[in-house]
Amino acid sequence: MVERIPPGRVMSYGDIAEYLGEGGPRQVGRVMALWGGGVPWWRVIRTNGSPPPGHERRAFARYREERTPLRPNSERVDMRRARWDGR
Repeated sequence: MVERIPPGRVMSYGDIAEYLGEGGPRQVGRVMALWGGGVPWWRVIRTNGSPPPGHERRAFARYREERTPLRPNSERVDMRRARWDGR
């Protein structure tokens, strides 16, 4: 699922769980923590628009590269503009 998220777009951990119809945000977070290094992990974020904890600098470099919409004067992704629904 994560590989399908287009550049410049994001999904929350809960969005992915809902799309898959199983588990929840914590389960998605656990899978990403263990096996997410080979996929565009920076596109999976918290519902409040913050990147994965401990990876903020690397994530923001990717957001700038992909032109992911960010909230003005903030360190968060603009979820209204950047959220992808899976279609």
